[in-house]
Amino acid sequence: MIFHDVVVVGGGLAGMMAAVEAASGGADVALLSKVHPLRSHSGAAQGGINAALANNPDSADDTPERHAYDTIKGSDFLADQQAVITMTNDAPRVIYQMEHFGCPFSRMENGKIAQRPFGGAGYPRTCYGTDKTGLYLLHTLYEQTIRLNTHYYEEWMVLQVAIDDSGVCKGVIALNIADGTIEKIAANAVIFATGGSGRLYGNTTNAHISTALGLAIPYWSGLPLKDMEFIQFHPTGLFKSNILMTEGCRGEGGYLVNNQGERFMSRYVSEKIMELAPRDIVSRSIATEIEAGRGFEDSYVHLDLRHLGREKILERLPGIREICIDFVGIDPIDTPIPINPATHYTMGGVDCDADGITKAPGFFAAGECACVSVHGGNRLGGNSLLDTIVFGRRAGAAAAEYVRNIPKAGDEATLNKADRKLNDRVAGFSKSGGTENPYHIRAELQNIMTQKVGIFRTDKDLSEALASIKQLKERFKNIRPPDKTRVFNMDKVWIMELAGNVAVSEIVCAGALRRTESRGAHFRRDFNKRNDEQWLHHTLAAFTDSGPEFSTSPVDMSKYPPEERKY
Repeated sequence: MIFHDVVVVGGGLAGMMAAVEAASGGADVALLSKVHPLRSHSGAAQGGINAALANNPDSADDTPERHAYDTIKGSDFLADQQAVITMTNDAPRVIYQMEHFGCPFSRMENGKIAQRPFGGAGYPRTCYGTDKTGLYLLHTLYEQTIRLNTHYYEEWMVLQVAIDDSGVCKGVIALNIADGTIEKIAANAVIFATGGSGRLYGNTTNAHISTALGLAIPYWSGLPLKDMEFIQFHPTGLFKSNILMTEGCRGEGGYLVNNQGERFMSRYVSEKIMELAPRDIVSRSIATEIEAGRGFEDSYVHLDLRHLGREKILERLPGIREICIDFVGIDPIDTPIPINPATHYTMGGVDCDADGITKAPGFFAAGECACVSVHGGNRLGGNSLLDTIVFGRRAGAAAAEYVRNIPKAGDEATLNKADRKLNDRVAGFSKSGGTENPYHIRAELQNIMTQKVGIFRTDKDLSEALASIKQLKERFKNIRPPDKTRVFNMDKVWIMELAGNVAVSEIVCAGALRRTESRGAHFRRDFNKRNDEQWLHHTLAAFTDSGPEFSTSPVDMSKYPPEERKY
């Protein structure tokens, strides 16, 4: 049995920031990641990270309070307001911390960190490093984890949380993907930072590693998931591949244009806002244009950067240009980019507070897999990277403090019990005689979610989707046995991830069916108005053998009363 004071699960920005802070607090820290940390999906974040630095001449009077208001309004008033204020107050400090760690932010002529406009923000407050901000931050924090002698378990995958009879987390059970062994890792604190769940859908900007298993594991262990019906659809995924075309394209002045040559956003928001409305509004507007026959090939619209000029594109959007050349054979300097909305971000996650603390002592959550909640019904662009750094840091500090006076000894009995529980679960789909192809189930699930639990939702579509997902759950019980190879058995890995995807898809769909209103990214065509009287609360989903059991919790409205959301 292995032991560490703190085990961090996930090697993206939230996980590495948590590891840095916990190690800085004196803890013995290990980090498990199913890919090398520098391949984590945080590296795909492009446009920037928000903070009210007031560096831009157009943002001279920006403040953390204004940032908080924009975030709360952008959330359609479902965000917990004190948590948002905590995030926006912490934002300038963590940006300067990243700068001091050596993050190569783009600069203004006066040497200050450059900031660009982003959707739903009243000021240009998005700090950036060209269009590779997430990658720069990822390398910056990786260097710090090496400096602090973080123990890495690369290409390891957690499969079970060990929680004792009193509800206290005592460690994890993990698969060493490289040799197929299952290991018990005892810890006095576990921080889950497993990222988003975009691969529930077939049309996602997310990497293949972004599955829902990181949510399903705590869910199966008795921790509730919060607000899972709120899935963000990014307005600008590259047509066919759905690779992210950063909001920075529009922040730098890019246009959205239909097949009539119109900048159509004036139909949906004020001409002052145009392409820089919040993402949920822009995505619905693009989808509406395509449905109305004003898209190209009835499938996409154009993101036009040509007027920005060669010099600006090469300086500020070089990664976007490279992606366009490599994947669609066009150069955005002289050709518009074909884009469509794509599944992008999971607003919901493991229910926790601003320090990552959950209902299970010793179990913390941070980043996209957590729900604090600072994003509510719709996340603003530039707030996801901020979320990872701020709450990764806070969870790491809280975990280091939590373990400070706990004896450094593993609870072998609890780890053994968790190992048996995992074996029982794995045995369920490893038995001989099953005939269902897991990849057919995965493809069907992604198609159901894309077609019926997307940007526009109805009772009919959601009811049909939920019934189909329940059928897939039953079919999964008859899945064919995984390949028996021990070394890098990705068939077994993917089947385990599929089990998590099926479970979490049911929560997303059932939660969307329950919520008979439209709020943020959750838009019901049959209930197309926000209903604060009935639905101004968080959704909590708890595991039962028959499916998710739903309850609610109040939204912190201590600062700003809800108002109509206009842009």
